[in-house]
Amino acid sequence: MSQVLRGHAEDLYALELEELKKQDSGKLPANWTLSPQSVVTYLVGGKLKNGFEVTPKYIGNRRLMEIAVATLTTDRALLLYGLPGTAKSWVSEHLAAAISGNSGLIIQGTAGTSEESIRYGWNYARLLAEGPSEKALVETPVMRAMKEGKIVRIEELTRIGADVQDTLITILSEKSLPVPELNIEVQAVRGFNVIATANNRDKGVNDLSSALKRRFNTVILPVPDNIDEEIDIVRRRVESFEKVMEVPAEKPALQEIRRIVTIFRELRSGLTLDGKTKIKSPSGTLSTAEAISVVNNGMAMAGYFGDGRLTAEDLAAGITGAIIKDPVQDQVIWQEYLETVVKTREDWKDIYRACKQ
Repeated sequence: MSQVLRGHAEDLYALELEELKKQDSGKLPANWTLSPQSVVTYLVGGKLKNGFEVTPKYIGNRRLMEIAVATLTTDRALLLYGLPGTAKSWVSEHLAAAISGNSGLIIQGTAGTSEESIRYGWNYARLLAEGPSEKALVETPVMRAMKEGKIVRIEELTRIGADVQDTLITILSEKSLPVPELNIEVQAVRGFNVIATANNRDKGVNDLSSALKRRFNTVILPVPDNIDEEIDIVRRRVESFEKVMEVPAEKPALQEIRRIVTIFRELRSGLTLDGKTKIKSPSGTLSTAEAISVVNNGMAMAGYFGDGRLTAEDLAAGITGAIIKDPVQDQVIWQEYLETVVKTREDWKDIYRACKQ
C-alpha cells in the first residue's frame, strides 16, 4: 500500500473499522459490516467505550449523516446533492466502506456512459465463439453489488444521458436485473443499494425523470456552516495529503489556512466576514475542495522550491488560479477584492504583495 497514491477508504481506515466492529453492539442489517449507529460514528467521529478515537470523515451536521444511513437501510436509494466540492464523493466512498467493506463498486457518470455500463456487457470474442452464455456475460459494478448484497456508487448521475439513467428504474423498483438474451434475471441480495451523487451546478444537463427521482431519497450536502468548521476540514485533509505524498514541508500554520478559507468564503458569499463590505463573486464555485488544493499546492511549492515553510508567496499562484476561471470577468473581480479588502488588512500585506506580483 506504500506505493499506492490513494488507497480505498476501507484500507486507509481499516484500524478504525475493525475497532468499531469489535465494539459494535447494535443490530446489523443484512450484509452490513457495521450497525447504522456505528456507521454514523465512523463518519462523524467520536470516542468509543474503550477510549479509542474515531476520526471524523465528515465535519458538519450529524443529522444529515443519520438520514443518509437510515435511507440505505430501506429499499430507497440515496442521492447526495449539492455544490461541487461539498464532499459528496467523499461521503459516498466512506458510506460504502463502512457498510459493505468495499467502496470500489463504482460507475463514473459521463456523457458517454452507456446502458451496458450499468446493466451488463458481453465478451464479444466468447459470444461469437460460443453464443450467449453466462460465461460470456461481463458483469458491471451494479450487477456485482446486486449479487453480493453490497453498495454500488454512481458518480455524477446527472452527467449520464436521460435514456441511460432510466435503466436504473427497474433495478431500484423491482430490485432485479433482467438478462433477456439468456432468459434469466439477477435478483438483488439483501444489503444491495445505490448511492448516487449530483452537482446542483449541473442542473439542466440531464435532469432526472420524475420516475427516477421517486426512487431516491435526496440529502443535500451544504457548504460548511462557519469558518472554523471549514478551516478544520481543510487542515485535516491537508495533513492527510502531507502524509501520503511525503512533501518535505512543515505543517501549514493555521493562520495561512484561515486566510485562504476567509478569501474563499468572502468571494463565495459576496460579503466580507464582518458584513461591512459587499464584493462581487467570481464565476467559479470556490469550494472547500479547491481551498484544500490551494494549500496542498502551496506546500509543494514551499517544500521543493522554498525553505519548507508555507508562505504567502507559495500560496499566491494557487489562489489566483482557483479564483480566475474567466480571464476577463474574474480578473477584474479579483483585482477589486485585492484593492478593497486584502490591501486594507494590516496583517495581510504579504499576501497582497504576493498576489499582485
